[in-house]
Amino acid sequence: MAKYKIAVLPGDGVGVEVVEAAMIVLKAIGFDADYEYGDIGWEFWCREGDPFPPRTVDLLKRVDAALFGAITSKPAKVAVAELAPELRDKGLVYRSPIVKMRQQFDLYTCLRPIKAFPGNPLNYKENIDIVVFRENTEGLYSGVEFNPVPEALANVLKELSKPFAAFKDLPLDQYAISCKVNTKKSSERIIRAAFEFAKNNNRKKVTVVHKANVVRATDGLFLDIAKEVAKEYPMVQFDEANIDAMTMWLLKNPFNYDVLVASNLYGDIISDLCAQMVGGLGFGCSGNIGDNLAVFEPTHGSAPKYAGLYKVNPLATILAAGMMLDWLGEKEKAKAIHEAVAAVIKEGKVRTYDMGGSNKTLEMGEAVAAKLRS
Repeated sequence: MAKYKIAVLPGDGVGVEVVEAAMIVLKAIGFDADYEYGDIGWEFWCREGDPFPPRTVDLLKRVDAALFGAITSKPAKVAVAELAPELRDKGLVYRSPIVKMRQQFDLYTCLRPIKAFPGNPLNYKENIDIVVFRENTEGLYSGVEFNPVPEALANVLKELSKPFAAFKDLPLDQYAISCKVNTKKSSERIIRAAFEFAKNNNRKKVTVVHKANVVRATDGLFLDIAKEVAKEYPMVQFDEANIDAMTMWLLKNPFNYDVLVASNLYGDIISDLCAQMVGGLGFGCSGNIGDNLAVFEPTHGSAPKYAGLYKVNPLATILAAGMMLDWLGEKEKAKAIHEAVAAVIKEGKVRTYDMGGSNKTLEMGEAVAAKLRS
């Protein structure tokens, strides 16, 4: 019997291809695991009305970790139009399966390491090394949304919110509401996770990213909790910045930053910005981590226009596989994958189109695997 049981969720689009490349690397490193493939993505929404079927939920309940590729998501009206005809009048509403997964399994930490590999022609600056902690289960991604707005909700807002007076006379089908929900529990645990990481990995500073000067209730709560948690870590410098200013300062001097922590939307924004500084989303790996399960993925989407071409860079997915091994305690194997990726990039003989080369997805996977075998 294998040591680990791993769910493999390729998804759709290029997700299938980059996962295939990552599996080549996992085989080369000799990772002792049984793999079970699961269904997730647009195909299952269109055919079954659920992009995250119950059978896949059950699969995740019985594995040690999961490797995820990418999925296609489309606006609500388009999603309904692409359902199988027999499903279109059943009131089904599309919701991102990865967002649903994060909430259902309480994968509250989104961990995104941002590191510039020497020799990468796409580096904005050399030696960038930032780690982003993103709250992964709530905020504006909580899924509490209304379009059109129910009359009962409008009436409550008329009574309780003075700023809502600007919208009170609008027809209910002429505006939409998305609720941002920040809880004390989730705010504290993601902030504490960032400080613990900094303390345990010799990181000097944690910067809390927010917009508390305008979004006073939810972001104010997040910032207040951060200030209290920071008092417990005197060995780590505490800093805070508004999200809009942060995008400017990261580009101006990324070396001023070490560990960043943010609520869901802001973490999504700054982690993509940081990824671009070290080569783009082809190098952006991510871990969705809870207390009992973790799901690892590239940060890029399904790129439908490239699907089937085996063209895209799989290094983000390969690095995500390395993160999975590290989380499972396979530190040496995780380190070996990271070093093999670094060696391939530095050597520069194998490069996908985004790096200025012409190699295919699986050729990059084979190049990393060859370093592990040598």
